[in-house]
Amino acid sequence: MSWRDFWNGEHAIYVSQRHKTLHYRGIATDLIGHIPAPDAVVLDHGCGEALDAGRVAGACGKLYLCEAAPNVREKLRAMLGAKANVAVVSPEEVEALPEASLDLVVANSLIQYLSRVELEALFAIWLRKLKPGGKLVVADVIPPDVSPLTDASQLLAFAWRGGFLGAALAGLVRTAFSDYRKLRAQYGLSTYREDEITALMSKAGYAPVTRSANFGHNPHRMTFEGTKPA
Repeated sequence: MSWRDFWNGEHAIYVSQRHKTLHYRGIATDLIGHIPAPDAVVLDHGCGEALDAGRVAGACGKLYLCEAAPNVREKLRAMLGAKANVAVVSPEEVEALPEASLDLVVANSLIQYLSRVELEALFAIWLRKLKPGGKLVVADVIPPDVSPLTDASQLLAFAWRGGFLGAALAGLVRTAFSDYRKLRAQYGLSTYREDEITALMSKAGYAPVTRSANFGHNPHRMTFEGTKPA
């Protein structure tokens, strides 16, 4: 099983429907905060189930939702098919988008599942697709010194605030015996120090590269912004 297979099938990464709803609501709010104008063309690369994408679409001119898992893409099309300014695409279809056509690219909680070679290739693709002055936001980057225990404690704090603490406690037990835990042990998750991700983005052609508040509930992970030079 690969990470793509995991996300394409049934999984219990969200401990309850409330957890999933609050998670995607928060990500949508954070993403909207980076949209530069009401007519902006936005790519959410690695969007997952994007339950609140309708709200994101309402804040921009065109929204591309890119998801590698075919089953998730079908769910997105069923959920958002009536929205004329939303297009659900595969990673391969992102490569076919017009050059210099995007104002904003967001990759949230994605790069931990990619090799460095895959990430560098995506940096190059995104740079070509961005308009001059367009922005790339890479969110939820995992530093090497953040452990699964830290992630678990942040989930429990989020659950306490969101009213699903009991489900979170049970979910952590399930995760210990889940395919996610096995895949994480087998493949690991890619981690980056702040200087490493800044250097990679700068080498790819983004300038300046700055750190900003992380997307989602875990402040121990990192978000970076890079701009395509005009």
